[in-house]
Amino acid sequence: MMDLHDIFKAGGALSEGLANFEPRAGQRGMAEAVAAVLRPAATSEEYTEGAAQVLVVEAETGIGKTLAYLIPAVLSGKRVVVSTATLNLQDQIIEKDIPLVARILGQDVPALCLKGRQNYLCLYRWYQFRSNPQLSLFAEPWVAKIDTWLQHTATGDRAELDWLGEKSGLWPKVSCHSNQCLGGDCPESTGCFINQLRKQAGSCRLIVVNHHLFFSDLALRKAGFGEVLPRYEAVIFDEAHHLENVASAFFGKSFSHYQLIDLLGDIELQAKADLLPALAERLLPLQSGLKQRADAFMQIFPLHVGRFHLEPLIQEMSRDHWAEEIDLLSAGIARLIDCLKGMDGQGEGWLHLAGRAHELNCALREIALFDGNNNQDHVYWYEKRERSIALSATPIKVAEELRQHLYASVNACVLTSATLSSGGSFAYIKERLGVEDAVECLKYRSPFDYAGRTLLYIPEAGFPEPAAEEFSKSVCARILDILRLSEGRALILCTSYKGMDTLAAFLDMRLDYPILVQGTASRNSLLKSFREETHSVLLATASFWEGVDVVGEALSCVIIDKLPFEVPSDPVIQARIARIKDEGGNPFYDFQVPRAILALRQGVGRLIRSSADRGLIAIMDVRLFTKGYGRAFLKSLPASPVTRDLEDITAFFQTVDTLAR
Repeated sequence: MMDLHDIFKAGGALSEGLANFEPRAGQRGMAEAVAAVLRPAATSEEYTEGAAQVLVVEAETGIGKTLAYLIPAVLSGKRVVVSTATLNLQDQIIEKDIPLVARILGQDVPALCLKGRQNYLCLYRWYQFRSNPQLSLFAEPWVAKIDTWLQHTATGDRAELDWLGEKSGLWPKVSCHSNQCLGGDCPESTGCFINQLRKQAGSCRLIVVNHHLFFSDLALRKAGFGEVLPRYEAVIFDEAHHLENVASAFFGKSFSHYQLIDLLGDIELQAKADLLPALAERLLPLQSGLKQRADAFMQIFPLHVGRFHLEPLIQEMSRDHWAEEIDLLSAGIARLIDCLKGMDGQGEGWLHLAGRAHELNCALREIALFDGNNNQDHVYWYEKRERSIALSATPIKVAEELRQHLYASVNACVLTSATLSSGGSFAYIKERLGVEDAVECLKYRSPFDYAGRTLLYIPEAGFPEPAAEEFSKSVCARILDILRLSEGRALILCTSYKGMDTLAAFLDMRLDYPILVQGTASRNSLLKSFREETHSVLLATASFWEGVDVVGEALSCVIIDKLPFEVPSDPVIQARIARIKDEGGNPFYDFQVPRAILALRQGVGRLIRSSADRGLIAIMDVRLFTKGYGRAFLKSLPASPVTRDLEDITAFFQTVDTLAR
């Protein structure tokens, strides 16, 4: 077996297989730590039944953490699951990194990428869809293209269809969904892409998934309903700072108007395909009546779009009136279930449809008729959207769930990300993810030269704080000044859509460089334009704080409008704040500040993506200096020289552009 030192050293196997390789002590140190956790216990004293060996590793940009965990994972001989937060990282690992590891180690690496079911075409739903005599003329060209694709695809993965738009209305009609799968009763089960992938997974040593699929599998195991993934011995979570939010969704419960309408649509299609007119006339009035009841249920909610606690709504309506509305909807679903069960002799899938309806009914009653006095571990809330309503019960803390159902189910668990610590401490992430105090936490700083190649700008004393009435106007004007000095080449990260739209409108008539705004085109299209138009400006919020990887001059400036504190109006955030307060903690310093620091570090991390990059970080929030907690933020940022003077920005870009020439 190859030694890690021989792989990662100067002139070693990695340098032979990777152009422009630079040996990094942090990469080798991380690889050795991962290898130690994956190594079988030497003595019985080292091994504790039902308790994983856990390692927490913060590896900042440039360390090369993917290879630092993949190589020891392969060398361990164990079956290892690698879980990521994004499909992009999944694709990178399976298409680039694992083939590289195989070349470096000189061995075959049986590996497979598994995505959520909705990423794969369902043959049964496809053949139903294409045989529909009412197929629109608009859809026919896509039908021919998919038929051609199906002749050669091995996976049925939507990612292979680069011509299919992100918001295509076709894909939801033909893709796989767990609540629509007929399982062994499906007439297409032999050729099913997901079934074939699962069979392949059984012979693979590396299985690459995303967090949603991993926790979907974990939730199924917890409930005793089987499993999605084959048995594995270790799991490595990349982008582990997302784990709490993802785990919360899968350890909770949800019911939505959309799920019910989707089920009713499937019942109607199945009835038209399978049932004689007399039977259809028994079923379809129930289906139609329940759809009307579901639409009426939506009308009892206020018009305001957003997330809200359920209890105040129930009190406002009166608990009796609320219970009546739930009983009416629930009774309609129950009548439909009885009718569906009576159709089981009429074709495949009727009992499955009844099972879907039963699951929805149970979720509805469990969430909507909760007893607030006996359900202190969950927060009950609803989300009002433009055309739908969703009810949810979310655990306030997932730490204990993770201890019981994750750390107790594997031999080894590695949690890694570029951002896990805040203010130099891992206390926040360990507490939220249920990691024991004794667990080793390692931190490897970026090898990039932030001190020599970047500048951090924060406005001067006296600049308005975000709460001030004049803040928005002042920020817009100051950002315009910076963009003129940087000649565009900037990613502007806003903490709200309102702030982004206000800034976009302000810059539109004043800036001579192309302005790209999130929402005006797809994410990939915007990033493509941003890379190609060197002096453009990209304004974004939300998802653009992470996963944006633009190397070179096009991204020479990252501007952040203010510290990314979450507005504490979200019911789940409110409940977690209240729980920390009840337990005697300080929710602002124990919860809100660490979360904001992690988000800020992700945003700042968009600037330097290679050792040749250089640029400006501008954070337009003077609270970094005026508030005591500002020190924790500054301590968490890269070692960039700090200025509060625009003239230093002028000099910085003059130097940058001179060097570039």
